[in-house]
Amino acid sequence: MKCLILAAGYAIRLYPLTENFPKPLLKVGDKTILDWLVDDIDSAGLVDGFVVISNHKFAGHFREWAAGRPASSASFTVVDDGTSTNETRLGAVRDIQFAVDSLGLDDDMLVIAGDNILDFSLVEFIRYAEAKKTSCIMRYYEADGNRLHKCGVVEVDADDRVVGMEEKPAEPKSHWCCPPFYFYRREDAGRVAEGIAAGCGVDAPGSFAAWLSTRVPVHAMEMPGRRFDIGDIDSYRRVCAHFGSA
Repeated sequence: MKCLILAAGYAIRLYPLTENFPKPLLKVGDKTILDWLVDDIDSAGLVDGFVVISNHKFAGHFREWAAGRPASSASFTVVDDGTSTNETRLGAVRDIQFAVDSLGLDDDMLVIAGDNILDFSLVEFIRYAEAKKTSCIMRYYEADGNRLHKCGVVEVDADDRVVGMEEKPAEPKSHWCCPPFYFYRREDAGRVAEGIAAGCGVDAPGSFAAWLSTRVPVHAMEMPGRRFDIGDIDSYRRVCAHFGSA
């Protein structure tokens, strides 16, 4: 299994902290945001390769980070998508396809955003997907109706199967939101180009999952803990305070 880490954004809402430095490598507590995610997954030994998808501006930072990682049985690869500004970014779905094409990937894939911290292990999610034997997403209950307009909103049946999914809906059909963590079976991971050609959105990473769920069974695990989304300086400070960093 490969783990694709979406890290090609420019985090303009975190300026000046991220004007010349990538958000996933900001410190929270005693390690980077990205290390919080990778350490959890790597320790379980379920992934044989990590792929960080970066933009050209920050690729060097990620290569330096990867070179400084402790020894691991998994490989660490940084892919530069060639963009240098927020205005020219490819979008998350095109970045996934760029990595697949650049590296010739043909494997199960765990696709995660590199700018979130979780207080639970993603290993639970991987085990859930293995049990379901389908591509899978996660979901959490969002009580705030205003926030639903900014999320991927999911409808599920009694067996957790996704029966509807829409990014940033004008009229949300449920209170289940999808965080940016996805498991794609090998055969489904190979359909990203097909999804793009069919017109699925390319900016939000959940757009491909939404398209895929209309073609094959996709299940949604209820998130077993909290997700800390680091979107601006205030949220970054709150996360640092929660995890004991000044």
